[in-house]
Amino acid sequence: MPSVIVWDIETVPDLSGFARAHGLVGQSETEIIAALGKGFPKPPYHSIVCIGALTAEWQEQGWKVTSVKAPHVGDHSEKKLIQEFVDQVSDLRPVLVTYNGSGFDFPVLRYRSMVHNVSAPGLFSRPYFNRYSEDALDLCDALSSFGSSTKMKLDEICKFMGLAGKPNDINGSQVREYFEAGRLQEISDYCVSDVINTYRLWLRWELFNGKLDQGEFEFSDKIEG
Repeated sequence: MPSVIVWDIETVPDLSGFARAHGLVGQSETEIIAALGKGFPKPPYHSIVCIGALTAEWQEQGWKVTSVKAPHVGDHSEKKLIQEFVDQVSDLRPVLVTYNGSGFDFPVLRYRSMVHNVSAPGLFSRPYFNRYSEDALDLCDALSSFGSSTKMKLDEICKFMGLAGKPNDINGSQVREYFEAGRLQEISDYCVSDVINTYRLWLRWELFNGKLDQGEFEFSDKIEG
């Protein structure tokens, strides 16, 4: 049965990895943070703290959501989070849908898989790493026609289209703060809101390009639980 996984990750800086790469092992955390700088770290220097995934399967009436979850490192190691996710991809061979996944989520997943010696042959069962393939659809790229000057943030485009958007009490820039405070379930809940918004945005994309009719769209938009 055809399936789709809409997914998203939440991360914090990998200070130990950055220190190893830049000869800073043994330096204080404050010194490493200062060397890392205030800009957004490169993909290798992110440690995954949560992987959100919405799974849906195609039925006669449309897409039916079968699972929405966002396990975090409070329950499992980063390696186990990655292994369970890539194993699910291997089992289902789904369409993978993200928002800005080609620019962030996929590169981080690749690097962190290799850091932890995770085997992920399922990620190569379809052309997921082909930028222009809909096997791994990055809605941010698709909606902007791959033009950086026209890209919009997920929260902005969802609210513009009448969808819920992100919760008001947390955003991506606060994940590290929440992580250090041990507020991992709140990070997980935030990640779930992102994958649900991305899924509903994807349904509008599928309706727009004729892959869903109105009845299938309305059936697919129902998320129970």
